[in-house]
Formats: sequence, structure tokens, C-alpha cells
Amino acid sequence: MAIGNMKSKVFPSIFLTIILLVAIDFCCPKDDDYLNTSLYTKAIPSTQNQQNIIIKTPITIENYFQFIDSIVKKHDTLVPYKLSEHLLVRANSWIIDTLKNTDYYLMMQRDSFVYNQKEMIVLPTGAQLILPDSILAQKLLQSFQKTHIDINIPEFKLRIYEDTLKLHEFPIRVGRNERKYLKMADGVVDLKTRTGTGHIVKHVRNPDYYNPVNGHKYFLTKRDDGKVTKLPQIPFIETEINGVRNGQLIHPTTNPITLNKAYSNGCIGTKESDVWVIYYYAPIGTKIKVRYDLTVVDSLHQKLILEDIYN
Repeated sequence: MAIGNMKSKVFPSIFLTIILLVAIDFCCPKDDDYLNTSLYTKAIPSTQNQQNIIIKTPITIENYFQFIDSIVKKHDTLVPYKLSEHLLVRANSWIIDTLKNTDYYLMMQRDSFVYNQKEMIVLPTGAQLILPDSILAQKLLQSFQKTHIDINIPEFKLRIYEDTLKLHEFPIRVGRNERKYLKMADGVVDLKTRTGTGHIVKHVRNPDYYNPVNGHKYFLTKRDDGKVTKLPQIPFIETEINGVRNGQLIHPTTNPITLNKAYSNGCIGTKESDVWVIYYYAPIGTKIKVRYDLTVVDSLHQKLILEDIYN
């Protein structure tokens, strides 16, 4: 398959949610062995009314979601609250750090070229997962309820807040200021990222990648350094804005050189490492606001006027 310049091709357009999600594998357990988690873990009591789960067999990115789902399924009936993937991982924040470090460009900074990120181990043998007690679980659930995402298009910024406290800030890319024919939308569409308020409605944990111009499916990507790799398995986050699910996704770009630009087909693109953080801070139902504010205040409390990228 010809690779070409995939920086503007590998991601779906703002109108392609249905087409994309039909082809998605949502990472439900495929191997019955994952349902028998005793093959992969053992649980030991903790002195703090918590249970520690010890990893007995290394888990790769390719098998990560199946494995986490199996842990949740096995232990959900054993705790006095509704256990979820997000609750379990936020109680074990080192997992997020490990997933962040599978970012292709972070690995290259360590002089390590990774052709297939799915083969990277994220839960090594001997690692321990804490099954949160009721107090920790309640604290995390309250945090989820108070969390919201703020995106300012001309600032190229995505921020995560808990109430008024800013937890994270990430650079992003947004939709181009143009109209273009897309085969997968069967017409000419406006590629600008849309403003409004809404919430997170779906997580696509094992997405397929398509060229929205011709509908061609991709398996490889050309990186900013010219090297070709397989596409990563990193979640896409689907939003509903102003009551409309129009395919405006938050997802990683394999070409971070396009960040801080109007470059996408309408979606919000981030670094690979940043999506893992956003994903675990944004369970289904998390509120989101996409705005277009040209006047902002910087870290020195100075007022700035941004470029009007959409005229």
C-alpha cells in the first residue's frame, strides 16, 4: 500500500461517526482466557481495606483493554460500588503514565524506534493493581462528576478542569478553514471544528483509520521523521455538541508537527500521550465546551488577541 503524506488523510471527517463506528472493534474480550483472570493475576489482601492484584503475565497494548475489562468483570460483584475501567485505572495512575510513555515520539527521544506500538508491554509481570476501597472510589466518582473539558479553537488548546481547578492543558490541531469533497461523507463538507457545549458520548478503543477523501482504510502511517510505522491502538473520544453527534472526535495524530494549526478534517487532534490522559479523565458523560474566543489572558495575566483563523 502506498503511504504518501498521511498527515491530513488518516483521520475521519466531522461527518463520519456512523461510518467509522460500524467498522470499530470495541475491544470486548475475545479470548476466554482473559475471563479467567487467575491465569494472569493473583489477589492479596491489603492493610488498608484494599485488595492488591498482582500481574502474573505481561500484558501488551494489543491485549490491554481486554485484560482490564476482565478485571472489572471479575471484581465488580466483590465491591460495594460500581467498578469501571476508568475508576480502576485512576486508582492506579501509574498505568496512565505507562501508557503515555508508549508515544512513538517519546520513545524516539530515548533512541528507541517502535514499529508496532501494540506489541509494547504496559502491565509487566509483578506489577500491582489496587482495587480501590469505598472511600477512594467515592472520591474518584465525585471527581468525575466535577470534571469538564474546555477547548478554545483559535488558541489550539484543550484544558481539563475539576470545578475551576485546571488539571491539564494540551496543544491541539483543529479543522481546516475550507470546504472539501469527501467520499465518505458523499458530498462537500465544511471542515471547520464546530463550537458549542455537550458531553462525551462514546469511547472508540480500537479505531480503524480511513482516508475520508476516498474511503481507503489505512494500516500504516508516515511519521514526522519520515519513518513508517503501524498505526497505534489509542482511543478515539466521540463528542456530542449542541445535541448533535456529527463525528467531531478527540483523537491522537501520528504527526504532531500539525499541532497548533488548522489542519484536520474537523476533529480535535492531540499528541498520542495526551489522549491517554484525556481518555481516563473523561468517562462517558463528561461535559465539554468548544469555544472560539480570540481574546485570552496568558500566564502573566496579559491580554492577548489571537489570530482569527476562521475569519
